[in-house]
Amino acid sequence: MNELKSPEKPFDISKWEVWEAWEKVKANKGAPGVDGCSIEDFEKDLQGNLYKLWNRMSSGSYFPPPV
Repeated sequence: MNELKSPEKPFDISKWEVWEAWEKVKANKGAPGVDGCSIEDFEKDLQGNLYKLWNRMSSGSYFPPPV
C-alpha cells in the first residue's frame, strides 16, 4: 500500500480508499457477494484481491452485476 495513486488510470481511486473500504466491510462482517466469496476466502490472498479490485475500479473495467 505504498503507492497511493497511479497516474495512468482514468479514475482517481487511491489504493488507500480501497483498503479503508475493505476494513469497513470486514468490521461489519460483510456478507459474501454475488460471486459467493466469503471474507475468509477473500483474505487468503488479500493483497492480490485488493489490487485486482483497485485495478479494475480505477481503469473503469469493473462493472458489478445488478443485485
